[in-house]
Amino acid sequence: MNIQENISLKSHNTFGIDVKARFFVEITGLVQLQKALELKAYPKKFIISGGSNMLLTQDIDALVMHIQLKGITVVEEDEDNVEVKVMAGENWHELVMWSLKHGYGGLENLSLIPGNVGTAPIQNIGAYGVELKDVFVSCAAMDVKTGELEGFDNEACEFGYRDSIFKNKAKGKYIITSVVLKLTKKNHVLHTGYGSIENELKNRGIVHPTIQDISDAVIAIRKSKLPDPKEIGNSGSFFKNPIISKKAFDKFIKKNPNAPSYEMDENHYKIPAGWLIEQCGFKGKRFGDAGVHEKQALVLVNHGNASGKEILELAQKIQEEVQKTFKIKIQPEVNIIK
Repeated sequence: MNIQENISLKSHNTFGIDVKARFFVEITGLVQLQKALELKAYPKKFIISGGSNMLLTQDIDALVMHIQLKGITVVEEDEDNVEVKVMAGENWHELVMWSLKHGYGGLENLSLIPGNVGTAPIQNIGAYGVELKDVFVSCAAMDVKTGELEGFDNEACEFGYRDSIFKNKAKGKYIITSVVLKLTKKNHVLHTGYGSIENELKNRGIVHPTIQDISDAVIAIRKSKLPDPKEIGNSGSFFKNPIISKKAFDKFIKKNPNAPSYEMDENHYKIPAGWLIEQCGFKGKRFGDAGVHEKQALVLVNHGNASGKEILELAQKIQEEVQKTFKIKIQPEVNIIK
């Protein structure tokens, strides 16, 4: 096991924050992962995968374990569906492209989401009307104390909006090693009604879209709104869209009749956090090297050498202003490592 010391994590997080790992090791196998967890010389462990949904605010005084478990295999299939086991270190978008190449439906709306497969269940990633839970069968996760693998089915994961058991009562207790997804082989269920997908398809002259057409449309929309982390450091949407009660919504919409909103059920409404942030004047603003993206106010960016603390301070400033202006609390979607 090749354990390195004082390694920069700048290339291991999409914000491009230059913090150091006291110790660092690449994990490429399950036995290696078990052995790394057992190392008594390194009592503190820290897991990193694609680094797409975290904000590092300081050096990590621990053994940073970079999960690089690879492999995609079909575990079960019939005429209509296929179940695919995907190891945690596979890139999410590359998995989506793999599924489309094989004609498998279900992931097309989740195209171009950054990060790796192992972190997808933690967030219950979602976009354009589809969430991971819609195709999720189960995952295998290693208990960090015992090194034993445990299985979690869809119900056991307690999925919510950008939420799961792994963000709450099981936080820090498990390392997800693989995920099983159920995809369609034919009679694909197409989701075109959310966001700008229908307009994008119409602009392309597509009347009867395929799963590939939807993926292409989603990629085009995301590229037009969201910055590429390779070009400017970011972690995609920094905040969750707040969900408020009908009573709070009635007060809000009376004062802001032109505000966009989505009815979740008869008692809850979702308000786009990007709209709230933009109304508070933050869109495109820069505070040193920490800033808000010029096209999408939901995205915080690192213009070069911002520290994690500077990005966090900006996030807190935005939260305070939104609360003050709209009496609505917005929460980070990104995991903040303090």
